Amino acid sequence: MYIYNITTKVHSSIHEAWVEWMKMHHIPQIMATGCFTESQFVRLLELDDSEGPTFATQFKADSKADYNRYIEIHAPALRKDSLSKWGDKIIGFRSLMELVH
Repeated sequence: MYIYNITTKVHSSIHEAWVEWMKMHHIPQIMATGCFTESQFVRLLELDDSEGPTFATQFKADSKADYNRYIEIHAPALRKDSLSKWGDKIIGFRSLMELVH
């Protein structure tokens, strides 16, 4: 199993609207691609939130091929959508992890 993690620092001026958009729009769109079996949306704690909170969104994929399909086919348009809506009010980084048994 693979976990695609997106960690995002969100400017305090937009964080409530961003959270709502993530829950109602962006996460459902990503799940609708069929590339992931499960998602999790969390807020990171014990960080300096003076400029805004930090969130992590995790998507579980059964195979590396499912993840690759998402990155190659779906991610570019979804990233563009996010950037055009929020611009420099969010800063994120992505990582891929493999579950160790």
